[in-house]
Amino acid sequence: MIIKEDIIKMIFGFKVKYHRQQLGLSLEELAKSSGLSKSYVHDIERGKKYPKVQRIDALAKALGVDYDYMVSMRASKKLQPIVDLLSSEFIKEFPLDQFGISPDKLFELFSNTPDKVNAFINTIFKVTRNYQMQREHLYLAALRSYQDMYNNYFLELEQAVRNFRKENGLPRILTGLPNVLRKLLEERYDIKVNDQLMTTVPELNGQRSFFQAKSQTLYLDGKLTDAQQNFLLARELAFQYLNLSTRPYFTRIVQMDSFERLLSNFRASYFAVALLMDEDSVVEDIRKFAQKVSWSPDYLHQLLSKYNATPETLLQRWTNLLPQHFGINDLFFIRLVGAEGLQHFRMTKELHLSQIHNPYANQLNEHYCRRWVSVNIIKQLKSGLKPTTLPIINAQISSYWQTENRYLCISIAKPDFHIPARGVSVTIGLMVNSRLRERFRFLSSPDLETRLVHTTCERCGITNCEARAVTPAFLEAQQRKVDILKAGQQLP
Repeated sequence: MIIKEDIIKMIFGFKVKYHRQQLGLSLEELAKSSGLSKSYVHDIERGKKYPKVQRIDALAKALGVDYDYMVSMRASKKLQPIVDLLSSEFIKEFPLDQFGISPDKLFELFSNTPDKVNAFINTIFKVTRNYQMQREHLYLAALRSYQDMYNNYFLELEQAVRNFRKENGLPRILTGLPNVLRKLLEERYDIKVNDQLMTTVPELNGQRSFFQAKSQTLYLDGKLTDAQQNFLLARELAFQYLNLSTRPYFTRIVQMDSFERLLSNFRASYFAVALLMDEDSVVEDIRKFAQKVSWSPDYLHQLLSKYNATPETLLQRWTNLLPQHFGINDLFFIRLVGAEGLQHFRMTKELHLSQIHNPYANQLNEHYCRRWVSVNIIKQLKSGLKPTTLPIINAQISSYWQTENRYLCISIAKPDFHIPARGVSVTIGLMVNSRLRERFRFLSSPDLETRLVHTTCERCGITNCEARAVTPAFLEAQQRKVDILKAGQQLP
């Protein structure tokens, strides 16, 4: 993160360099006219030095601007978007170092091509305003990019889990949960666990946990399953063991006021999943699953039971290990929520590795394709026919309309924990290519259905679709434009 003092230096240096170049002055000429040394002016322009009052006044006069302008956050029309970005909370909090970007590199980019960078930043500001994007949307997008950059596998966290296991004498496959995890929290970190009080507070309905730092108490919703408790207890252990002080205290982040808080939540969640699902064991499980000649949902039920894990925990763990151990980098993960009545579905979580795959979240209130296994499995869940086993597990090969893209999509659905009338599905999608065919033998299984799909009904041109929710409005609008152009060209 960039500290406030460095940002002030950067903005001041940026103004000096920009106005010097606008006047066509060399470093030597500006240094001479302001009575400063060339090296000192150079350090100012690089954001390394911030001059005292008399020198600021001398520079302002040499550049033909006033003192107040130089020390303020105001700038000319061309510069203001960059100054706004540099002075924003986003830049202050965003961990550029995680992406290999130093403040020096960022400042060099801004100062070398200010007009082009300014136009780009201005465009981003307008897009975020027009679509009412909040700071949290940018943080979430940055986190997904961070995961993609590392193929969602973080060696230091995997090693931290191994160290934690060794220090506490834990076996690879944990049994007796969640008592084992509660005992670790109490004995190692003096944290009490209370699963009675939270459900008595109506305002906390929808939250699964809350950590009260003052009393060192982790409050849990008493209705949680063991698998849900396991994750939240392991996550709290991660916050403590990794010493993540800037962190969320609720399960669902109420205040997403910094990227560091979001990143800490991700790191703790990653640690928790890795603790519950040992790397070597899961890799072996995936290998056995992939070698099956027929699609076998029963095997996934066995894995959920073996690790006492939630469906989301299981498939999230696969997104860590498939790229690292099997070379399967082209994949996505989504979580879909079906509202009561199943007329509307929301994508509440997504991850794309290697590229932006279909499907992806759509913020325009369009209707997701009803041919997705992610949607159909929720419909199956809420059909009124009581399934013999929960959660429901299904898979299909999704072939995307008018593209060569095909995905093996494995989906798991269960009722929403807080609102059982709603259904929730989590899906992992693996792009079908030569590598996947080598690894997963059951791809040609007759039990695995192949369906032609699209992203949303509004953009889909599949004719005679039995699952269509609305007309292809986007395509119809495009066709109207084509018709208008054609009609215009036909005029004499």
